[in-house]
Amino acid sequence: MRTCVVTKEKCEKRDLVRIVKNKEGQVEIDLTGKKNGRGAYLKKDKDVFLKAQNSKILDKVLEVDINEEIYEELNNLL
Repeated sequence: MRTCVVTKEKCEKRDLVRIVKNKEGQVEIDLTGKKNGRGAYLKKDKDVFLKAQNSKILDKVLEVDINEEIYEELNNLL
């Protein structure tokens, strides 16, 4: 079980998307759930993705500025 950083719901890993910041500070979507780095989970829901983008919660959790391309990729996943 993992916790969504937006909704604070505990969900199975398959119901979440992991966003990872590696040692170089690069942010990417981790579909395997196994990449090295600091991770944050978002529930697979367009409303959650929009709320994360508007609130900049991923910026705070991962301590880095998130590029808009990441949010576009998230929306394309669904």
